[in-house]
Amino acid sequence: MAERKASVARDTLETQIKVSIDLDGTGKARFDTGVPFLEHMMDQIARHGLIDLDIECKGDLHIDDHHTVEDIGITLGQAFAKAIGDKKGIRRYGHAYVPLDEALSRVVIDFSGRPGLQMHVPYTRASVGGFDVDLFMEFFQGFVNHAQVTLHIDNLRGHNTHHQIETVFKAFGRALRMAIEVDERMAGQMPSTKGCL
Repeated sequence: MAERKASVARDTLETQIKVSIDLDGTGKARFDTGVPFLEHMMDQIARHGLIDLDIECKGDLHIDDHHTVEDIGITLGQAFAKAIGDKKGIRRYGHAYVPLDEALSRVVIDFSGRPGLQMHVPYTRASVGGFDVDLFMEFFQGFVNHAQVTLHIDNLRGHNTHHQIETVFKAFGRALRMAIEVDERMAGQMPSTKGCL
């Protein structure tokens, strides 16, 4: 099987980002973004998705975290699109339910070739450790637009905002792992009746 790895660089007046991924990794991660809570969540993607992630970002954090978080989502989406290639032989769909104490989230993903995001997370607080939780919508929108996936995210319950978000990212990692997995029964076939995705 061909290596499913990619490196993408994005350079704007607001952020300078380098992302490297290995879809068939072991969950190793290295981050240098200046946004610790985002890095904690990205670590969930790597660990639970068994995806090796290396992300460096120098962003305009003196303004706020917005551009850094959104642009990392964009660049990560670009890296996924590049690494996954023509999508022949993958499962295409992935889903996961993940609990953390009182919180429970469900994430469902389709590598459909069509960007679409439905995100329903009723945060109980506006920030965690100074991080504006609304920025996760920007992260996922950036990812969806550039990975060309359909993504449904639902936090089904929870009152601790950290737990709500962590269950979302753990479920996202697990759903990704399922969707990008090579299905031996597909034997290199396109997982679509259209013949392309």
